[in-house]
Amino acid sequence: MPKRIAPLSETQVRNAKPKDKEYKLMDGFGLFLLVTPTSGKLWRFDYRLGDKRKTMALGAYPEVSLAEARQRREDAKKLLANGVDPGEIKKAQKAAVISSNEKSLEVVARAWHAGKVEGWAESHAKTTMERLEKNIFPWLGAMPVSEIKLSDIKPVLHRIEERAPESARRMYVALNMIFRYCVASEFIGRNPFEGLKPKDIMRREPIEKHFPALTQPHELAPLLRAIDDFKGSFVVKCALQLAPLVFVRPGELRHAEWSEIDFDKAEWNIPIEKMKLSTKEKIKRKGDFHCVPLSRQAMEIFKAIQPLTGRSPYVFPGARSYFRPMSEAALTAAIHRMGFQGEMTWHGFRAVARTLIDEVLQIRPDFIEHQLAHAVRDALGRAYNRTSHLAERKKMMQQWADYLDGLKTGAKVIRISDRTAK
Repeated sequence: MPKRIAPLSETQVRNAKPKDKEYKLMDGFGLFLLVTPTSGKLWRFDYRLGDKRKTMALGAYPEVSLAEARQRREDAKKLLANGVDPGEIKKAQKAAVISSNEKSLEVVARAWHAGKVEGWAESHAKTTMERLEKNIFPWLGAMPVSEIKLSDIKPVLHRIEERAPESARRMYVALNMIFRYCVASEFIGRNPFEGLKPKDIMRREPIEKHFPALTQPHELAPLLRAIDDFKGSFVVKCALQLAPLVFVRPGELRHAEWSEIDFDKAEWNIPIEKMKLSTKEKIKRKGDFHCVPLSRQAMEIFKAIQPLTGRSPYVFPGARSYFRPMSEAALTAAIHRMGFQGEMTWHGFRAVARTLIDEVLQIRPDFIEHQLAHAVRDALGRAYNRTSHLAERKKMMQQWADYLDGLKTGAKVIRISDRTAK
């Protein structure tokens, strides 16, 4: 049972004195008073939305009294009950106040972003807004879009480029789209980026980056043996052993649930909601799933770990709670601990499978792409469904698992010249 927090009194709030370091006075239900070394008394509200924990500013004391802070907390809780992030509402309201008479960049950028969210993957939408808030709004957010010139934008992009060239290019793309939205909405007459390309503004040529991956058989074999000899957590070891066998995305493996594993059919059915798809596509395919055929070796791993984590909803729960999935940091740390930092990443197992199944096992590329959950279409342009070539993909997954076993034992693996399907 959670510890009960005694609510604050006006006297406690009024008499709170600064210390060398900031500290909190808890009022309960997420509300607390943050007392700073400079005598500031700031109301804050801690809340959780999905898997994310957030903190929202509710004003400063004495301008905002204890009673008013509690009321603001209750208003925020009502929004949360309806699945609305109160922090985002506050940001939008703040942006509107910044430019009540003019269309400021922050106002129109948030409106543009809201119109794009439905067609984007949730992670992409979140990252785009975070980048705008960090890199663009502090310098250009309050300016009316009608007054922003290329000479205002360039220094901002160059500042980002010094720190993170790829982020600067992404911000160029985002700003270009925002100003095109402004033209279409008749807020401005001309896009300041019109007729320009990133190379016309950026100082550096882009450097293409890929996830490090050991795509040569003689390089992969030592990693597979190191995984089998891993001395850390058994849960982490099982996740590492399963990763090359199923080559799903890192988040899909970490969030694997026992309810998704069909032991009778040797299949793992990942709900479409967990896949890397746009929100629009997830809504369209609601109730569907991505089928991952499980080799004999993969099934042995699931059976080995089930007695340990079977009472958790997750196959690979976190170290601190059986009701939360393992963190990606735990798996990355394990790869580093085994001595493969800079040579291999968690995501790299997908590149390994894509390369070696094609080049060594010589299996049809469309079977591999479908198993990677990439967009694959038939001759008529229709997307394959979850059961497309399922028999061939089951055979492919077993051949791949057997090939990896051969690499680990040092056996000579014969190239399979026969295609899985002719």
